[in-house]
Amino acid sequence: MSVSRLTDLIAQAKAKDSQLGADLDREFKILSSRLSFGLNFERHRPEAVELPERPIRKGDKVRVLLPRGSTKKGDQRLWHVKAVRKDSDGRVADVELLGAAKSETRSVNLDDLVVVAEFGDTVYPGLISTGRVERGGSKPFHTVINGENYHVLKALTYTHRGKVDAIYIDPPYNTGAKDWKYNNDYVEADDLYRHSKWLAMMERRLSLAKELLNLDDSILIVTVDEKEYLRLGLLIEQTFPEGSAQMVSSVINRKGVVRTNELTRTNDFIFFVKFGSARLAAERAPSTKKVRWASLRRFEDSSRRAGPQPRPDQFYPIFIGVDSRRIEAIGTSLPAGVDRTTVSDKPGCITVWPLKPDGTEMIWGLTPNTLKKRLSEGFVKVIGDKRGKSPTIYYLTSGQVGEVASGDLVITGRDADDSVVVEFATGKSSLPSTQWDRESHIAQPNGTGLLASLLPNRKFPYAKSLYAVEDCLRLAIGEKRDAIIVDFFSGSGTTAHAVMRLNRQDSGRRQSICITNNEVAATEHESLRKSGLRPGDGEWEKWGICDYH
Repeated sequence: MSVSRLTDLIAQAKAKDSQLGADLDREFKILSSRLSFGLNFERHRPEAVELPERPIRKGDKVRVLLPRGSTKKGDQRLWHVKAVRKDSDGRVADVELLGAAKSETRSVNLDDLVVVAEFGDTVYPGLISTGRVERGGSKPFHTVINGENYHVLKALTYTHRGKVDAIYIDPPYNTGAKDWKYNNDYVEADDLYRHSKWLAMMERRLSLAKELLNLDDSILIVTVDEKEYLRLGLLIEQTFPEGSAQMVSSVINRKGVVRTNELTRTNDFIFFVKFGSARLAAERAPSTKKVRWASLRRFEDSSRRAGPQPRPDQFYPIFIGVDSRRIEAIGTSLPAGVDRTTVSDKPGCITVWPLKPDGTEMIWGLTPNTLKKRLSEGFVKVIGDKRGKSPTIYYLTSGQVGEVASGDLVITGRDADDSVVVEFATGKSSLPSTQWDRESHIAQPNGTGLLASLLPNRKFPYAKSLYAVEDCLRLAIGEKRDAIIVDFFSGSGTTAHAVMRLNRQDSGRRQSICITNNEVAATEHESLRKSGLRPGDGEWEKWGICDYH
C-alpha cells in the first residue's frame, strides 16, 4: 500500500474517530521517518491516459464524461464495460464501477464515455502515417509522433533499442501552474504529493529512454528549474548508475523573474549525462580575423576571354533571381568567338557575365561543373549592389575549401542564401564551463519571440531558446553527422529545428524523432468546453499543439 493511500485512510479515520486518527497519524510519521538513504518517493497509482478517439468495446476501462458545455471537474472514477447495445437513444454501454466495495452499475450513451488505459495495462502500440512533407530529396527525414509519450517510447523499443545517440528533453517543470497533468488532472501547487507524482512520471519514461540509448556511446540532456533539480539529479543517479552526469547553470533571463520575498530567478539547469565512450564536442574561440572571399570574376589581363591562353570552358552565363538574389541556374560555356548576346535571358533572372566595368570580357574562376558543386556546398554567395549595378559573385577558393576540411576554417552557420558563414579557428579548442550566459540563450527573443514570428496566431509562453538547444546538441552530437536524436517532450518542435540547423552547418544527416501529444493549452480548455467541445472532436483537436502546427 502506498503512503499516499495510507494518508487518505488516516484522514477518513480522523473524520470518524479523532483520537484513533491522531494515534494512527503519529505512528505513521514515526515509520515514515525511517527511510533508507537516497531518493525515496511514492510510485503513485498507475497513470491513466484517456484515448478519446478509440471506439468503445466490451471489456474496456472507461470514464463517464460531463455533459457538453460543462467546465466542472469530471468524474475520475473508472468503469468496466460489461456490454454494448442499442436502445431507443442510440448505442449505449452497460458499465460497472471498478474497485467499489459495493456493486454499482449504470447505462451510458457511448458518446459520453472515453476509453482509459492505465500504466501496466497491456497496450499494443503502433504507428500510423498521418502525412508527410517531402522537400529534401535524399536528405535525412525527421519524424513527429503524436501520442502519449510513454506508449510511444514503448513502441520505439521495437525499432530503436540501443540505437539512439542523444536524447534531449525539456519536461514539465512542476511549478504548480497549469503546466502538466497527472491522471488527467492539473497538479496544483498545494498538492502534497506534487513532487513524488512528478518523479513517478519521470522515472517511468527515463527507464524506457535508457532502453533506447546506445549505452556504449550516447548522451542524455535534461533541462529543469529550481523546483525539481535536486530530485532530478538523484533520480538520474539512481536510474543511470553507469552514466557520468554534470549540471550546467544557464541564464535564460538576465533581468530575472521577481518573486515576493525570494531571490530573482534568472537561470535554468541542464543535466548532461554521458554513457560509455561519449565525448563532448569542443568549441573554438571566435576569431576577430575576417575571412576574405574571392571574386568569381577574374581581374588579371591574362584572364581575358580573348587572352593569350583562352579558356572557353570558363566563359558562361550565371542567372540570378531578381527577387531571390540567389543563383538560380548556371549556363553552359560558350566556345571562343560565339557572341554572348546569342544567349537568351531567363524569365525573372538577371544574366551575369564575367565582365569588367568597361565591358571587357573576362573569365570566371571556376568551370560550370565546379561552380555547381561549390554552390551545393554553400561555398558561393551573391552580394547585391545597392547602386543598381550587376550583383557580384564570391566563392571560397580551393585552398580555403581545404582549410574547411582541415578545421582551420570553421563553419559557424549559413546565411539566408544557403552560403556558409566561416570563421578562422583561433586558439585551442575547449569545452564551455558549467556557467552559461550567452545572449543567444535568452528565452524571450530566441524562443517565444522566434515562434511568434513563425506562428503569429499561436502562443508558446515557455519556449526554449532555439540557439540554447542547438548549442546543447552541438556539444552532444556535433561530431556525429549521422546521429539519431529523440525528444519525448517535444512541445513546439525546437529540437527538430535545432537538428536541422546543425545539418545545414556541416552537411550532416542527423535525424530527429519528436514525440508530443495533441494537448490543448490550459488557457483554451474552458472556452472550448463552454462551446460544447470535448477532446476527440475535430474542432477540439485542431487546436492541439501537434495538429495546430
